Amino acid sequence: MEIPSILPIDFDDNLNVVPSWRFLCLAEIANFGPLRRHLGALRADGLIMDVADRISEHLNEARLAVVGRTIVEFVFDGEKIDDAQAALDRLRLIFDEAIDLDGEPHRVELLFGGAGVPVASADDIRLAEEAEQAIEEARFTHVPVFRDLSSTAPSFDRHSLIRDLEKALERGEMFLQYQPKVHLRRQEICSAEALVRWQHPVRGLILPGDFIPAAEDSRAIGPLTLWTLAQVIADQKMLAAAGHDLLIFINISGQLLGDAAFVARACQMVQSGGARIGFEITETSVIRDPETAIAHLQVFAEVGIALAIDDYGAGLSSLAYLKQLPASELKIDKLFITQLTSSNRDPLIVRSTIDLAHALDMEVTAEGVETQAAMALLSVMGCDMVQGFLISRPISIGAFRQFLEEDRHLSAAAEPRGSFFRPASFWKSA
Repeated sequence: MEIPSILPIDFDDNLNVVPSWRFLCLAEIANFGPLRRHLGALRADGLIMDVADRISEHLNEARLAVVGRTIVEFVFDGEKIDDAQAALDRLRLIFDEAIDLDGEPHRVELLFGGAGVPVASADDIRLAEEAEQAIEEARFTHVPVFRDLSSTAPSFDRHSLIRDLEKALERGEMFLQYQPKVHLRRQEICSAEALVRWQHPVRGLILPGDFIPAAEDSRAIGPLTLWTLAQVIADQKMLAAAGHDLLIFINISGQLLGDAAFVARACQMVQSGGARIGFEITETSVIRDPETAIAHLQVFAEVGIALAIDDYGAGLSSLAYLKQLPASELKIDKLFITQLTSSNRDPLIVRSTIDLAHALDMEVTAEGVETQAAMALLSVMGCDMVQGFLISRPISIGAFRQFLEEDRHLSAAAEPRGSFFRPASFWKSA
């Protein structure tokens, strides 16, 4: 039976097609045990690469990663939600055909689970969590399971969320994950961003977009940020002792830029901790009270805290404020990066932003880099650093240290399967 390759989207610039959906799917070998007994342990351990190659052959726009002896993770884009189900159905038919393994035909039974979300509202961590739950369900139903996140967005009661948030730090429910940045010219990890997560005992994983607004409303944002800062200082010192002296950034709410007590306490912690720390801020947070915010940012800069402007281009980007900020780094929002090779206008915007930042003596980081094509184009444009799933998703401090020790960013850039492209819950316990 001849089955044509799956092409979710034609990315021809002349057609000006822009992907509307992001899909993350998992394929798991269901009959690994019997195959291992027949093929032997050594050959069976390489079986997942055969599966990955076959998926890549028929889903040639996907970014793949082998995440264990039996699971392949793949991400691809589409114009409509039905593209994902069609891809999973086609892959299921493809693997109904036997695979030639060392001259013998063997049927590899695969389970499929996945999730999809509109690109405009994509949340990478939630997408991974939902895909994991889908594959769990597929293990019981033995049919492909796919979740449409556009209609199942979590809704939280703000008051109960605020009430639970007050106890979350005491109960140890908050944890950090780290996402590295790669310096393109030096081909090395130059810094990382620390991202706070909340593992609620009942609601499960709650992401910053849901609990940070509640923290700001309840005045819990100060204690939460100070907890984050203390944890990052400890983690940074541990990494430095292991030979990885990296600058680590944390996100600072605009509300805190007007809080003199927070500014004083944060400066004291960084100075006494002796760690290399940076703060990421957004221009919109400065616009709330520019005079106070800029004065406090100058205080941070004077004590050696590096400053980066986050999400540039996503909101009201004002040159009047940009030239006043004592920042050394500008981060281009992933909205412009994820469509860099499929849009006519985004490359022009990105290139002009890079030139502007360099003229203001700032280095530039591109967020949301997921493909080698995007990274290559950014390098040609003169972008200094990249951050995104091509290099690594956010991972625990233990996994991040392993990442650094193995120089995994080099293989990630050369071959997507070599990256730490793994489910968030896997790395939380690493």
